[in-house]
Amino acid sequence: MEQRNKASSREHSARFERLLLTGAAGGIGQDIRHRVAEFAHHVRISDLPGVLVSEAALHEEIVPCDLADREAVDTLASGCEAVIHLGGVSVERPFEEVLEANIKGVFNLYEAARRQGVKRIVFASSNHVTGFYRQDEIIDATARKRPDGYYGLSKSFGEDMAQLYFDRYGIETVSIRIGSVFPEPKDRRMMASWMSQDDFHDLLRRSLFTPDVGHTIAFGMSANAHTWWDNRCAANLGFVPRDSSEPFRAKIEATPPPLPTDPVAVLQGGAFTTIGPFDPV
Repeated sequence: MEQRNKASSREHSARFERLLLTGAAGGIGQDIRHRVAEFAHHVRISDLPGVLVSEAALHEEIVPCDLADREAVDTLASGCEAVIHLGGVSVERPFEEVLEANIKGVFNLYEAARRQGVKRIVFASSNHVTGFYRQDEIIDATARKRPDGYYGLSKSFGEDMAQLYFDRYGIETVSIRIGSVFPEPKDRRMMASWMSQDDFHDLLRRSLFTPDVGHTIAFGMSANAHTWWDNRCAANLGFVPRDSSEPFRAKIEATPPPLPTDPVAVLQGGAFTTIGPFDPV
Protein backbone atom coordinates (compact mmCIF):
# COMPACT_ATOMS: atom_id res chain seq x y z
CA MET A 1 0.00 0.00 0.00
CA GLU A 2 2.85 2.41 0.87
CA GLN A 3 4.54 1.78 -2.48
CA ARG A 4 1.25 2.36 -4.29
CA ASN A 5 0.76 5.68 -2.48
CA LYS A 6 4.27 6.78 -3.38
CA ALA A 7 3.67 5.91 -7.03
CA SER A 8 0.42 7.91 -6.99
CA SER A 9 2.26 10.88 -5.47
CA ARG A 10 4.88 10.74 -8.21
CA GLU A 11 2.13 10.73 -10.87
CA HIS A 12 0.53 13.81 -9.33
CA SER A 13 3.85 15.70 -9.22
CA ALA A 14 4.86 14.81 -12.80
CA ARG A 15 4.54 17.63 -15.31
CA PHE A 16 5.44 18.18 -18.92
CA GLU A 17 7.17 21.35 -20.01
CA ARG A 18 4.63 21.96 -22.79
CA LEU A 19 1.35 20.15 -23.47
CA LEU A 20 -0.93 20.62 -26.48
CA LEU A 21 -4.72 20.55 -26.00
CA THR A 22 -6.73 20.42 -29.24
CA GLY A 23 -10.49 20.88 -29.41
CA ALA A 24 -10.31 23.28 -26.48
CA ALA A 25 -13.56 25.05 -27.43
CA GLY A 26 -15.65 21.86 -27.35
CA GLY A 27 -17.77 20.77 -24.42
CA ILE A 28 -15.15 18.51 -22.86
CA GLY A 29 -12.33 20.85 -23.87
CA GLN A 30 -13.89 23.78 -22.04
CA ASP A 31 -14.32 21.68 -18.91
CA ILE A 32 -10.77 20.35 -18.74
CA ARG A 33 -8.97 23.45 -19.99
CA HIS A 34 -8.63 24.92 -16.51
CA ARG A 35 -7.67 21.51 -15.08
CA VAL A 36 -4.76 20.62 -17.36
CA ALA A 37 -2.49 23.24 -15.81
CA GLU A 38 -1.45 20.56 -13.33
CA PHE A 39 -0.14 18.43 -16.20
CA ALA A 40 2.33 20.94 -17.70
CA HIS A 41 4.15 24.19 -17.04
CA HIS A 42 2.86 25.54 -20.36
CA VAL A 43 -0.32 24.52 -22.19
CA ARG A 44 -0.85 25.26 -25.85
CA ILE A 45 -4.58 25.69 -26.45
CA SER A 46 -6.01 25.12 -29.92
CA ASP A 47 -9.23 24.95 -31.90
CA LEU A 48 -10.49 26.31 -35.20
CA PRO A 49 -9.69 29.97 -35.97
CA GLY A 50 -12.35 32.29 -34.56
CA VAL A 51 -13.70 29.68 -32.12
CA LEU A 52 -11.52 30.36 -29.08
CA VAL A 53 -12.73 33.69 -27.74
CA SER A 54 -11.47 33.68 -24.13
CA GLU A 55 -8.12 35.18 -23.19
CA ALA A 56 -5.13 33.01 -22.39
CA ALA A 57 -4.25 32.34 -18.77
CA LEU A 58 -0.65 32.93 -17.66
CA HIS A 59 0.33 29.31 -18.34
CA GLU A 60 -1.46 29.17 -21.71
CA GLU A 61 -0.74 30.11 -25.28
CA ILE A 62 -3.58 30.14 -27.81
CA VAL A 63 -2.75 28.85 -31.29
CA PRO A 64 -5.76 28.51 -33.62
CA CYS A 65 -5.41 25.70 -36.14
CA ASP A 66 -7.44 23.85 -38.75
CA LEU A 67 -6.53 20.18 -38.27
CA ALA A 68 -6.92 19.56 -41.99
CA ASP A 69 -4.00 21.96 -42.66
CA ARG A 70 -0.93 19.71 -42.50
CA GLU A 71 1.67 22.48 -42.24
CA ALA A 72 -0.32 24.30 -39.56
CA VAL A 73 -0.62 21.12 -37.47
CA ASP A 74 3.12 20.54 -37.79
CA THR A 75 3.75 24.01 -36.39
CA LEU A 76 1.11 23.47 -33.72
CA ALA A 77 2.91 20.41 -32.33
CA SER A 78 6.35 22.01 -32.35
CA GLY A 79 7.93 22.07 -28.90
CA CYS A 80 5.21 19.94 -27.27
CA GLU A 81 6.05 16.81 -25.32
CA ALA A 82 2.52 15.43 -25.19
CA VAL A 83 -0.92 15.98 -26.73
CA ILE A 84 -4.48 15.65 -25.49
CA HIS A 85 -6.31 15.36 -28.80
CA LEU A 86 -9.98 16.28 -28.46
CA GLY A 87 -10.18 18.14 -31.77
CA GLY A 88 -12.46 17.23 -34.65
CA VAL A 89 -16.13 16.66 -35.44
CA SER A 90 -17.78 15.17 -32.35
CA VAL A 91 -21.15 14.09 -33.78
CA GLU A 92 -22.40 12.16 -36.79
CA ARG A 93 -22.05 14.30 -39.91
CA PRO A 94 -21.66 13.83 -43.68
CA PHE A 95 -18.52 11.94 -44.60
CA GLU A 96 -16.84 14.95 -46.23
CA GLU A 97 -16.94 16.88 -42.95
CA VAL A 98 -15.72 13.93 -40.92
CA LEU A 99 -12.96 13.25 -43.46
CA GLU A 100 -11.37 16.69 -43.12
CA ALA A 101 -11.32 17.04 -39.34
CA ASN A 102 -11.25 13.48 -38.05
CA ILE A 103 -9.36 11.47 -40.66
CA LYS A 104 -7.04 13.97 -42.33
CA GLY A 105 -6.78 15.75 -39.00
CA VAL A 106 -5.65 12.72 -37.02
CA PHE A 107 -3.20 11.74 -39.78
CA ASN A 108 -1.75 15.24 -39.70
CA LEU A 109 -1.47 15.12 -35.91
CA TYR A 110 0.43 11.82 -35.82
CA GLU A 111 2.69 12.91 -38.66
CA ALA A 112 3.42 16.13 -36.76
CA ALA A 113 4.09 14.12 -33.62
CA ARG A 114 6.58 11.98 -35.54
CA ARG A 115 8.42 14.97 -36.97
CA GLN A 116 8.35 17.06 -33.80
CA GLY A 117 9.36 14.32 -31.36
CA VAL A 118 6.08 14.09 -29.41
CA LYS A 119 6.18 10.90 -27.35
CA ARG A 120 2.71 10.64 -25.78
CA ILE A 121 -0.78 11.27 -27.16
CA VAL A 122 -4.12 10.89 -25.43
CA PHE A 123 -6.59 10.33 -28.24
CA ALA A 124 -10.27 11.06 -27.67
CA SER A 125 -11.78 8.00 -29.28
CA SER A 126 -15.43 7.08 -28.75
CA ASN A 127 -17.81 4.36 -27.69
CA HIS A 128 -19.21 4.72 -31.23
CA VAL A 129 -16.28 2.60 -32.45
CA THR A 130 -18.34 -0.32 -31.09
CA GLY A 131 -21.83 1.16 -31.35
CA PHE A 132 -23.50 -1.80 -33.05
CA TYR A 133 -23.05 -4.12 -30.09
CA ARG A 134 -26.25 -4.67 -28.13
CA GLN A 135 -26.77 -3.21 -24.71
CA ASP A 136 -27.12 -6.73 -23.27
CA GLU A 137 -23.53 -7.52 -24.33
CA ILE A 138 -20.35 -6.76 -22.39
CA ILE A 139 -17.22 -6.19 -24.46
CA ASP A 140 -13.59 -5.32 -23.85
CA ALA A 141 -10.99 -3.69 -26.08
CA THR A 142 -10.26 -6.98 -27.88
CA ALA A 143 -13.79 -7.09 -29.34
CA ARG A 144 -14.08 -6.54 -33.08
CA LYS A 145 -14.82 -2.93 -33.96
CA ARG A 146 -18.38 -2.22 -35.10
CA PRO A 147 -18.57 1.53 -35.79
CA ASP A 148 -22.07 2.94 -35.97
CA GLY A 149 -21.50 5.74 -38.50
CA TYR A 150 -18.92 7.95 -40.17
CA TYR A 151 -17.98 9.48 -36.81
CA GLY A 152 -17.37 6.07 -35.24
CA LEU A 153 -15.50 5.01 -38.37
CA SER A 154 -13.18 8.01 -38.05
CA LYS A 155 -12.43 7.13 -34.42
CA SER A 156 -11.68 3.55 -35.47
CA PHE A 157 -9.22 4.99 -37.98
CA GLY A 158 -7.65 7.10 -35.24
CA GLU A 159 -7.08 4.03 -33.08
CA ASP A 160 -5.43 2.29 -36.03
CA MET A 161 -3.20 5.33 -36.56
CA ALA A 162 -2.22 5.16 -32.91
CA GLN A 163 -1.26 1.49 -33.21
CA LEU A 164 0.72 2.05 -36.41
CA TYR A 165 2.66 5.00 -35.02
CA PHE A 166 3.52 3.09 -31.86
CA ASP A 167 4.64 -0.02 -33.74
CA ARG A 168 6.64 1.93 -36.30
CA TYR A 169 7.81 5.06 -34.46
CA GLY A 170 7.36 4.35 -30.74
CA ILE A 171 4.82 7.13 -30.15
CA GLU A 172 2.70 5.97 -27.21
CA THR A 173 -1.05 6.57 -27.12
CA VAL A 174 -3.93 5.96 -24.78
CA SER A 175 -7.13 5.89 -26.84
CA ILE A 176 -10.05 6.69 -24.56
CA ARG A 177 -13.35 5.41 -25.91
CA ILE A 178 -15.34 8.17 -24.27
CA GLY A 179 -18.84 7.26 -23.17
CA SER A 180 -20.83 10.34 -22.09
CA VAL A 181 -18.88 13.02 -20.23
CA PHE A 182 -21.46 15.42 -18.81
CA PRO A 183 -22.17 16.90 -15.38
CA GLU A 184 -24.91 14.25 -15.08
CA PRO A 185 -26.48 11.55 -17.29
CA LYS A 186 -29.27 12.78 -19.54
CA ASP A 187 -31.21 9.57 -20.26
CA ARG A 188 -31.40 5.84 -19.59
CA ARG A 189 -28.65 5.01 -22.07
CA MET A 190 -26.29 7.36 -20.28
CA MET A 191 -26.91 5.55 -17.01
CA ALA A 192 -24.55 2.94 -18.47
CA SER A 193 -22.24 5.14 -20.56
CA TRP A 194 -21.85 8.15 -18.22
CA MET A 195 -18.48 9.37 -17.01
CA SER A 196 -18.12 12.15 -14.48
CA GLN A 197 -15.83 15.06 -15.26
CA ASP A 198 -13.70 14.20 -12.21
CA ASP A 199 -13.26 10.59 -13.32
CA PHE A 200 -12.35 11.74 -16.83
CA HIS A 201 -9.76 14.10 -15.39
CA ASP A 202 -8.20 11.27 -13.40
CA LEU A 203 -8.15 9.01 -16.46
CA LEU A 204 -6.43 11.76 -18.45
CA ARG A 205 -3.74 12.10 -15.80
CA ARG A 206 -3.07 8.38 -15.78
CA SER A 207 -3.09 8.28 -19.57
CA LEU A 208 -0.42 10.98 -19.71
CA PHE A 209 1.91 9.76 -16.97
CA THR A 210 1.61 5.97 -16.69
CA PRO A 211 4.85 4.55 -18.12
CA ASP A 212 5.02 2.08 -20.99
CA VAL A 213 1.43 2.27 -22.22
CA GLY A 214 2.27 1.34 -25.83
CA HIS A 215 -1.13 1.72 -27.40
CA THR A 216 -3.71 1.19 -24.68
CA ILE A 217 -7.45 1.37 -25.33
CA ALA A 218 -9.54 2.38 -22.33
CA PHE A 219 -13.30 2.77 -22.07
CA GLY A 220 -14.23 6.10 -20.53
CA MET A 221 -16.92 5.35 -17.96
CA SER A 222 -17.57 5.85 -14.28
CA ALA A 223 -18.34 3.07 -11.79
CA ASN A 224 -21.94 2.76 -12.94
CA ALA A 225 -24.17 0.01 -11.55
CA HIS A 226 -24.53 -1.42 -15.05
CA THR A 227 -22.30 -0.84 -18.04
CA TRP A 228 -21.45 -2.58 -21.30
CA TRP A 229 -17.67 -2.29 -21.14
CA ASP A 230 -14.91 -4.20 -19.40
CA ASN A 231 -11.66 -2.27 -18.85
CA ARG A 232 -9.43 -5.26 -18.15
CA CYS A 233 -7.24 -4.38 -21.16
CA ALA A 234 -6.48 -0.99 -19.59
CA ALA A 235 -5.59 -2.34 -16.14
CA ASN A 236 -2.04 -1.03 -16.62
CA LEU A 237 -3.38 2.52 -16.10
CA GLY A 238 -4.54 1.73 -12.58
CA PHE A 239 -7.72 3.71 -13.20
CA VAL A 240 -10.47 3.10 -10.65
CA PRO A 241 -13.45 5.44 -11.16
CA ARG A 242 -14.96 6.93 -8.03
CA ASP A 243 -18.28 8.26 -9.27
CA SER A 244 -21.45 6.51 -10.40
CA SER A 245 -24.64 7.38 -12.28
CA GLU A 246 -26.76 5.81 -9.51
CA PRO A 247 -27.53 9.10 -7.67
CA PHE A 248 -29.35 10.23 -10.84
CA ARG A 249 -31.44 7.08 -11.34
CA ALA A 250 -34.69 8.36 -9.81
CA LYS A 251 -34.56 11.53 -11.92
CA ILE A 252 -33.90 9.56 -15.14
CA GLU A 253 -36.52 6.90 -14.45
CA ALA A 254 -39.15 9.57 -13.85
CA THR A 255 -38.98 10.37 -17.58
CA PRO A 256 -40.86 8.32 -20.22
CA PRO A 257 -38.82 5.30 -21.40
CA PRO A 258 -38.05 4.72 -25.10
CA LEU A 259 -39.88 1.96 -26.96
CA PRO A 260 -38.24 -1.46 -26.49
CA THR A 261 -37.42 -1.55 -30.21
CA ASP A 262 -35.85 1.91 -30.26
CA PRO A 263 -32.07 1.70 -30.97
CA VAL A 264 -31.58 3.97 -27.97
CA ALA A 265 -32.81 1.07 -25.83
CA VAL A 266 -31.20 -1.75 -27.83
CA LEU A 267 -27.81 -0.76 -29.23
CA GLN A 268 -24.78 0.64 -27.42
CA GLY A 269 -24.45 3.43 -29.98
CA GLY A 270 -28.03 4.52 -29.46
CA ALA A 271 -29.32 7.13 -31.92
CA PHE A 272 -25.98 7.27 -33.73
CA THR A 273 -26.86 3.93 -35.35
CA THR A 274 -29.72 5.55 -37.28
CA ILE A 275 -28.41 9.00 -38.29
CA GLY A 276 -27.98 9.38 -42.07
CA PRO A 277 -27.41 8.62 -44.81
CA PHE A 278 -26.70 12.18 -45.85
CA ASP A 279 -27.91 12.84 -49.37
CA PRO A 280 -26.06 15.47 -51.45
CA VAL A 281 -27.72 18.88 -51.31
